[in-house]
Amino acid sequence: QVQLVESGGGLVQAGGSLRLSCAASGRTFSGYAVAWFRQAPGKEREFVAAMTWGSSSISYADSVKGRFTISRDNAKNTVYLQMNSLKPDDTAVYYCAARLLYFSVNPADFNSWGQGTQVTVSS
Repeated sequence: QVQLVESGGGLVQAGGSLRLSCAASGRTFSGYAVAWFRQAPGKEREFVAAMTWGSSSISYADSVKGRFTISRDNAKNTVYLQMNSLKPDDTAVYYCAARLLYFSVNPADFNSWGQGTQVTVSS
């Protein structure tokens, strides 16, 4: 099972940008589909973006489409989430997740999770 560590969260004003990183250790990302989820206080964890190992399939939640970009550098065992035009509604703890082989947007399908990184967008 791969271990994941997120970084890059912080406080930003509305309209600003952040780039989150998720580094894998323990084993490589080879063959893993990856995803980003987020959870705001009092709300359930929700899907943000996902992509397959070879980047052949990429999916975004409607709420972030056109503003967020998921990418990965398999040589560095790292996944990124570039977040632009941030809104106060994007405030949440952001988690990266990985699962072997198959693409999914359902958090229940993922068995490797990072500890989360806080993103706060002020108005």
